[in-house]
Amino acid sequence: MTARVRFAPSPTGLLHVGNARIAIASYLLARRHGGRFLLRLDDTDRERSKPEYAEAIPRDLEWLGIRGDEVFRQSDRLDRYAAAAEALKRAGRLYPCFESEVELRAKREARLARGRAPVYDRAMLKLTPEQCAAAEAGGKRPYWRFLLSDRAVEWKDLVLGPRHVKLPAVSDPVLIRADGTPLYTFTSAVGDLETAVTHVIRGEDHVTNTGVQIDLLAALGGDPSRLHFAHLPLLTDTEGGKLSKRLDGLSLRSLRNDGVEPLAIASYLAQLGTSDDPELLALDELAERFDPARFSPSPARFDMRQLLALNRRVLHDLPFAAVGERLPPGATETFWLAVRGNLDLLSEARGWWDVVAGTIVPPVIEGECEFLRTALELLPSEPWDERVWTTWTGALREATGRKGRALFHPLRLALTGEERGPELAALLPLMGRARAGQRLEIAAC
Repeated sequence: MTARVRFAPSPTGLLHVGNARIAIASYLLARRHGGRFLLRLDDTDRERSKPEYAEAIPRDLEWLGIRGDEVFRQSDRLDRYAAAAEALKRAGRLYPCFESEVELRAKREARLARGRAPVYDRAMLKLTPEQCAAAEAGGKRPYWRFLLSDRAVEWKDLVLGPRHVKLPAVSDPVLIRADGTPLYTFTSAVGDLETAVTHVIRGEDHVTNTGVQIDLLAALGGDPSRLHFAHLPLLTDTEGGKLSKRLDGLSLRSLRNDGVEPLAIASYLAQLGTSDDPELLALDELAERFDPARFSPSPARFDMRQLLALNRRVLHDLPFAAVGERLPPGATETFWLAVRGNLDLLSEARGWWDVVAGTIVPPVIEGECEFLRTALELLPSEPWDERVWTTWTGALREATGRKGRALFHPLRLALTGEERGPELAALLPLMGRARAGQRLEIAAC
């Protein structure tokens, strides 16, 4: 059986590290088994789905190196859901409901007050056809619930191991709104069945929904045993708290704009939650070793420091040809080779370009005025080459008797305004004598 793995985001926002992790895992599983990766946009929520997000999701995945072998939208398949709904109605598994949200809330509160679980009581199943007709004649439009089986659903999860959901403890889910819009649970099951999906990877928060979906698949005539589920534990922050998926700084678009490289993101997210130490691997290498069973059933902590450490390694090895168009205008290969080993993010190159080619205001360095004036006096004449730093600091050492930090730290602060950074031997020729001299004069005042 050819593996067919789907990733089904809702275009209600940009991809963030949480669902990007699901996308990467799904893609790697498909490639590991020589199968197909299906990108399905679950866009039937007309109020929340936005065209700009539907366009952004495939673009962001392509930036990671991921393309769908098959791409489609749920909103293009409304006739399939209508046909499936009619089949469920004929089988007595889809029933109309007229209760308002206020009435349902009152029922839930009453059950909780009696110490009972707030499970829907199926009161609408008792309505006669005449009562339904009267409700509609009075202006009410029904929404439709799926009648769950009176059983426990079991499956062997590829990450969590044996799992089961007791359906009598779950409310019959609403599959179709009063306006006729099919909801995610319904469209997902129909879509998985009709596109012959074999594997679904998603977050652990969907475990109960998986039990419902398995029951729904069976009611639609499918064979749930052909569908394999893997539920990844949710990501937390470094303190163990919930990682908000709405945090703008963790969207792929934001990380990309900040200068995080796709290789670093894919490598980190593909291995996050396993016992492996994160290492830089291309997608095909990640696919060769991918196994859902390697993920721990415990929550995984997303640590930006680990991601930046990987990104630093990517940037350190990137040739100028790979980044030239993303550097500040005028930046040269010599500049890139000088600064790349000190960057966590590509966006930080902007600051170092300002250091060598722009205007910065260095701090006035208390207690170092005499030393910096001496440094200015001994600053070599141009033309400068890569030996100017050694020549200059050698002369300063002879004139002042300074060495080590006492010699180099005031010069770094005066010339760059920073405590640390790229080798000044590489930066100084890029600055030029006029710029360096002006900064030494300001810092010495």
